[in-house]
Amino acid sequence: MSTDAGLRTDILIVGGGVGGVAAALAALRRGRSVIVTEEYDWLGGQLTSQAVPPDEHPWIEQFGCTRSYRAFRAGVRDYYRTWYPLTAAARRQAELNPGLGRVSRLCHEPRAALAVMEGMLAPYRSAGTLRVLTGYRAVSANVDGDRITAVTVASRSGDEVTIEAPFVLDGTELGDLLPLADVEHVIGFESSADTGEPSAPAEAQPLNQQAFSWVFAVEHLDGEDHTIDRPDQYGFWRDYEPEIWPDRLLSLTAPDPRTLEPLTRTFVPHAHAGPIVADQSADPGDRDLWLFRRIFSREQYEPGFAASDITVVNWPMIDYLPGPLVGVSDSERDKHLDGARQLSFSMLYWLQTEAPRPDGGTGWPGLRLRPEVMGTADGLAMAPYIRESRRIRAQTTVVEQDLSLTVRGEAGAVHYPDSVGVGMYRIDLHPSTGGDNYLDVPSSPFQIPLGALLPIRMRNLLAAGKNIGTTHITNGCYRLHPVEWNIGEAAGALAAHCLANSLAPEQVRSDAARLETFQSELVADGFELAWPEVKGY
Repeated sequence: MSTDAGLRTDILIVGGGVGGVAAALAALRRGRSVIVTEEYDWLGGQLTSQAVPPDEHPWIEQFGCTRSYRAFRAGVRDYYRTWYPLTAAARRQAELNPGLGRVSRLCHEPRAALAVMEGMLAPYRSAGTLRVLTGYRAVSANVDGDRITAVTVASRSGDEVTIEAPFVLDGTELGDLLPLADVEHVIGFESSADTGEPSAPAEAQPLNQQAFSWVFAVEHLDGEDHTIDRPDQYGFWRDYEPEIWPDRLLSLTAPDPRTLEPLTRTFVPHAHAGPIVADQSADPGDRDLWLFRRIFSREQYEPGFAASDITVVNWPMIDYLPGPLVGVSDSERDKHLDGARQLSFSMLYWLQTEAPRPDGGTGWPGLRLRPEVMGTADGLAMAPYIRESRRIRAQTTVVEQDLSLTVRGEAGAVHYPDSVGVGMYRIDLHPSTGGDNYLDVPSSPFQIPLGALLPIRMRNLLAAGKNIGTTHITNGCYRLHPVEWNIGEAAGALAAHCLANSLAPEQVRSDAARLETFQSELVADGFELAWPEVKGY
């Protein structure tokens, strides 16, 4: 193990996921030097190492995101038009959906997102204003009063680097900097007494957290046998039936997220001729599991180019329920991470050997893992898909009654004078480690308050991802891709603005003139701070 003498930068971003990348771009555009550290080999988080196609609102092609997020989406489409043998019909599609999946109007492979993000960052690498350390995770933080002075990150081999910066952004998937720097934070489910939320329990439940999932991608090669070895824990998962579930977890039957009634999906590897317009406000799109999160549709490409579609298995059946990742010991966390991997392998083995087929048979042995799509040796995603993080105790905490359509009605979501962006998604909570089923609450299009990015005490730390001041409940709609991008981009812009004007973040938020100046900069940079007249879903 070796220790680097240390690095210095204007802005340190710990965690290079969706929010971290967006934060870096915002700061770099403003002329600041940036170091990004990332635990995994790929930048991009949900979009890449976690292999989750973007969940987005139905107006995403017209409005409701930042200019740079729109540029990212356009870049993904251009990537396919440039490098893939699309059919003439596919090439003409203005809103090209490479995978023709039902979850999003832009279902794409993780590597496509990675290539576009790396392209967006490339000029700053060349200019020397950006340094990226992949394979490094935060292990300690130096704190002086209410400021973080340095963060030490370690590689998998144990090499350590200490990085000093006047501003530090936590863009990690689980809010890893918060305990390291003794930042006041919350985990799990708050109580109704704390938040006043209609859907909150009477008592706080810190270890009651949304399930995480270990995603994988498969193709189907008819007539071939790619059955994996029986997973070590298959016996356990084969018989596992949560109390909240209508069947065994390894089945095609699960609760409907909105009604909680038993819902049996279909799974038949197949091509699909004809247009698919993904719009979760009209159709959740999850009834046909092959189409639901399909990221590669061979009908979009010249005949003979590919033998199969590729679909991502990110279904209710691989939501890991036995325990959380934060608030537990390292050994307990590692046990749950391994358990989630075993669950995913068990789901695949069940699909290959026992899943019911329309012809009365069982199993699809032609299902084959696609490790080269995931960037891993074993075929699972590089990182687990994280839905819920530690969350800062923030200067503003977004609560259910701020945006619930039931509570707010025609008035729409609460208007925040310090808005730094917008987002939209139903409050969509997956089953949790405390035994709760889905919680689905219709919401209104909402804003992102600057105060939710600011800790109540720390002066130079900004939240840049799912660790902002939401609750367990409102995290369910602030955790999606375009919102996380907007959050990170706002955090990076704020840090750069503060450096340029010798200000603390709270000074920007608390002074009307300064806030207006900052918000005007955001608008000029392509942020949308308020919604047009639209209805929730």
